[in-house]
Amino acid sequence: MTLNVKLGVSTWLWTSPFHTGEAAELFRKAAAFGYDTIEIAVEDPKLLDVQAIKQELQKNNLEVVICGAFGSTRDLTSDDESLQRNALEYIAECLEITAALGAGFFAGPMYSAVGKARMVSPDQRAIEWQRAVTNLRTVCDMAASKGLDIALEPLNRFESDLVNNVDDVLRLINDIDHPAAKVCLDMFHMNIEEPDPEQAIRKAGDKLIHVQVSENYRGTPGTGNASWDAYYGGLTGIGYTGTVSIESFTPENKELAGAVCIWRNLADDQDAFARDGNVFLKKWITGN
Repeated sequence: MTLNVKLGVSTWLWTSPFHTGEAAELFRKAAAFGYDTIEIAVEDPKLLDVQAIKQELQKNNLEVVICGAFGSTRDLTSDDESLQRNALEYIAECLEITAALGAGFFAGPMYSAVGKARMVSPDQRAIEWQRAVTNLRTVCDMAASKGLDIALEPLNRFESDLVNNVDDVLRLINDIDHPAAKVCLDMFHMNIEEPDPEQAIRKAGDKLIHVQVSENYRGTPGTGNASWDAYYGGLTGIGYTGTVSIESFTPENKELAGAVCIWRNLADDQDAFARDGNVFLKKWITGN
């Protein structure tokens, strides 16, 4: 049984922060390597010219996914209300870009700042959880007004102390109680946090609208010990038909460097990473 999915690759594989001037070359490469979708990581919305990017997408026959970068200055759970406002303003800009480029959702761990991993009291945890719920309900209203969803991504325990696994993100969605709140799952984080990745995917069910993949060490798919059979079983089990997108990083990542802890190149060449990853994924989706 072949998974009926589109294959994508993140701009973070090559560059950080992505800007319009890089679109022509990166989109050409993605299309040449056999990808259907480019996942644009928006670190600074002001670096993007939507019309120019739209032209490059059309020229290369690529669909697009938009994901966010939530560094320390963008935190919907912060005690500092200015950081909450900053995050909401950034999300609003990203939703504008998402709608303008014809993507159906905005993805990422937007509930908190990436790298915010601390031991706090149950009372403080409850306060921050409620801030996430309240602010994300506002985000869902913003998204829905543009015909969009949001895809909330759990992060591993070293990158977040709020939402680490499928159970956490489903509880968050339940508390937000808005039809625009959906799920993005990243294999890297799941390899750390989920005892049974296949069952976790099945739990997410029809809430799952985006999937990101890489090896257990963030490297090229097929070169490590990630649970590829479990992911295949889970995705076929729920009839997933969205995009499966490679997400990894260059060591030059600006917004998230301290949080994602990529200090070295994970492949000899980033083009080879993308090319070889696509070859592996095309075989994997056939069940072989």
